Amino acid sequence: MSHQQNRIVIDALELSNWDRNFLHLLQQGGVTCVHACCGLWENARETLSKVGEWHKFFKENADLVMQVHRGDDILKAKEQGKIGVVLGTQNTSALEDELSLVSVFNQLGIKVMQLTYNNQNLVGSSCYEARDVGLSRFGKLVVQEMNRVGMVVDLSHVGEQTSLDAIVTSTRPVAITHANPDWIYPTKRNKSSEVLAALRDNGGVLGLCAYPHLVNGEQTTLEEFCDMIVRTADFMGIDQVGLGTDLTLNMSTDFLHWMRMGRWTHEIDYGAGSKENPSWPEWPSWFQTPADFPNIARGLSEKGLTNEEVDKVMGGNWLRFFTDSFKAEKEEEQCVYPL
Repeated sequence: MSHQQNRIVIDALELSNWDRNFLHLLQQGGVTCVHACCGLWENARETLSKVGEWHKFFKENADLVMQVHRGDDILKAKEQGKIGVVLGTQNTSALEDELSLVSVFNQLGIKVMQLTYNNQNLVGSSCYEARDVGLSRFGKLVVQEMNRVGMVVDLSHVGEQTSLDAIVTSTRPVAITHANPDWIYPTKRNKSSEVLAALRDNGGVLGLCAYPHLVNGEQTTLEEFCDMIVRTADFMGIDQVGLGTDLTLNMSTDFLHWMRMGRWTHEIDYGAGSKENPSWPEWPSWFQTPADFPNIARGLSEKGLTNEEVDKVMGGNWLRFFTDSFKAEKEEEQCVYPL
């Protein structure tokens, strides 16, 4: 088996139309595990139905895919030649105003929760709000409860002050699963040096994102994308960067409207007041489907990264992070301080 076949490849966020063909594309790309979004604006009841749909998908495609609850499941998926799927939500709307639902959804296998999507909520502010007042009292309790049960705190769409507050509040490393440094690609969705320095010092991991609106559009070259990864690794450390492509393959326009608008507005507003981009973006030629993941590994090698460094970026760092983070707090303590 070649080095590439042995490599663990983890994408820390994809929002695509999952079917058997998509699973085959992931296999062609050598992908081991994906964090899949199963909620944006949904409330608790609606999120339960989303999880139910995923459970049905896992059952009907059990020869190709398995749900990931623990880090060991990622390795098990690799051994069995299956795609491991970590379920997560890009909002805490599923919790409504009930703290106890953190442990309920954790039990159901929601192992990642982004604190806010593109709007202010009960937890805190999004990156698109004009004024970010920081993490709410409820938000602090949510972060603490996520720490306790072993659910990853994701800050990808979260506002600046809310992100900084969450990092201070969290007793465990947090994640930004899909975003880029804003000094390389300026946009409200990308992250400041202050937030990324806090994430670095917290021991968290950043998933660098190929979503066209967060880089230089469809004309972004592979060399340009890999240069961003190398520059970010210089800032964060090679052990604290990975991939979070935010791939949106075969998604409908209706879903795009739900993703951008939810129920909160009757007019099209794609974040930060923009009325543009009424359709899904075109992706760069070197990343059209998950089968193209080897292009990123090749690009990183051509930038001078060693095989070991490429392994870390392509999935090794996320494997370590998820293995630690998916453990409940007591499990983590027992692991660190054995009897």
